[in-house]
Amino acid sequence: MTVSEENYIKVIYHLSLVSPKGVNTNAIAGMIETKASSVTDMLKKLSEKNLVSYQKYQGVTLTKKGLYTAKMIVRKHRLWEVFLVDKLNFSWDEVHEIAEELEHIRSEKLVDQLEAFLGFPMFDPHGDPIPNAKGEIEKIDKFLLSEATLNTDYLCVGVKNSSAVFLQYLDKQNIYLGSTIKVISCEEFDKSLTIILNAKTISISNKIAENLYINLQ
Repeated sequence: MTVSEENYIKVIYHLSLVSPKGVNTNAIAGMIETKASSVTDMLKKLSEKNLVSYQKYQGVTLTKKGLYTAKMIVRKHRLWEVFLVDKLNFSWDEVHEIAEELEHIRSEKLVDQLEAFLGFPMFDPHGDPIPNAKGEIEKIDKFLLSEATLNTDYLCVGVKNSSAVFLQYLDKQNIYLGSTIKVISCEEFDKSLTIILNAKTISISNKIAENLYINLQ
């Protein structure tokens, strides 16, 4: 597979998590930042390789082969993110673009040994699960901070938005994976929250709360 084909497969995979019945070609075009006609041409190529099932006007889904391929690309990406943060001291807002390049390395042996070297991590630095070599993914119960119950203890377990600017904002607020959070009030006007974060009281916007994953402590 070419790098471009791998990028399409990964994008379709991520979009299919919210649209399991079929991914719209315009949605793919928006993620890839290309024309819908170019997406259609690529989908035909991927269909010929039995990686996607595509019918015009009905959206696209990954085949069994395509789903496994996508998970292996995601696996490499997230393992490299762990390596960059844990072993090379990159911050979590720096690693995504570098991992985007490293995820196209072909050697399965390298990836398997990387996983073993890292101690078989189950989650990347942003809280996203890492598929194992069989494509199996550990799932945890999580929901958004905006859905939290008042006066209940939670742990921050992930981010919905993994952009560098958002992660940098979280760093400024000392919000990180493993932070303890308790919502003590919610403003009716704009749904902003007052929370106790690691024993310190702060206020955050609803937009922030809608991009932080939590689970019960």
